[in-house]
Amino acid sequence: MSPALVEDRAVPHHGLGPAIETDGLAKRYGRTMALDGLTMQVGRGRVFGFLGPNGAGKTTAVKLLLGLARPTAGSARLLGAPIGDRATRARVGYLPELFRYQSWLTARDVLGLHADLAGLSPTHRPGAIDDALATVGLADRGSDRVGTFSKGMQQRLGLGVALLGRPELVFLDEPTSALDPVGRQDVRAIIHDLRERGTTVFLNSHLLTEVERVCDEVAIVDHGRVVASGPLGDLLGDATVRIRTSGERETVHAVLAPFGAVSDDPPWTVVRGCPLDRVPELVAALVAVGAPIHGVEAGRETLEEHFLELLGHRERGASAEMAADGASGAEAR
Repeated sequence: MSPALVEDRAVPHHGLGPAIETDGLAKRYGRTMALDGLTMQVGRGRVFGFLGPNGAGKTTAVKLLLGLARPTAGSARLLGAPIGDRATRARVGYLPELFRYQSWLTARDVLGLHADLAGLSPTHRPGAIDDALATVGLADRGSDRVGTFSKGMQQRLGLGVALLGRPELVFLDEPTSALDPVGRQDVRAIIHDLRERGTTVFLNSHLLTEVERVCDEVAIVDHGRVVASGPLGDLLGDATVRIRTSGERETVHAVLAPFGAVSDDPPWTVVRGCPLDRVPELVAALVAVGAPIHGVEAGRETLEEHFLELLGHRERGASAEMAADGASGAEAR
């Protein structure tokens, strides 16, 4: 799916609705509910991270949004039009997680083929191809055959296809999965440039550190449902302080309680919601009661920590619910 050519300028968003909007979007395969009532909005010009464990429904959601599968229930709109609208598809770029180009084709051949499929005029094609090659760092390899490319270079070429013609909305499925650290930095720079020119980016990735570096907003999906979503800063919440101390647990918890929510993560004691400017005061309070301090780490909770904590709570909740159901069933018997 390649986009039509648009002018080389920031995409205007005044008076326009969300780039992506879903309402109760669902997909069932037989007895399996792959996506269960997905409701969300992605604003135009935003970089949106879509996260979840394997089997959470991420790929199913992307297929539905791109019109590659039909929903069982619910509705969705891309760029103001119902999903599957042909005219809108021409304004959308897509990098799938798995793709392969014929080894005998050159990079320009691949881009030329997709430019033809996108309906780019012969006048605009050479410039669009040059622009895509330059954007992904393959300007000097355009005449080389795909079969000579490393896996990382093929990933760059796939990204170039997704960006061909400067689309308004781009879906990137694991765009850095085959890249080395330098390549990942290049992709982050490309995503930054896309944001600057007003392009909406929907990033599907399991590399949480990458998502944390580039995304404005995120949604975490599990078992086909969104379990958390919002601006990245709001989702991660306030600062977190981790303290290693050999003081008596009850005393330490009592001293730390006024500073935030206290929990244990042995060998650390964790205080969530403590402003960083109160860390010296927190340390002084522990010292005042004679609690030995062996280490202090202050900062915001990482996306990975929040992700694991959130899914861990859901798994524990599901296990408790199953246990309760089992107990009720035993009593009934």
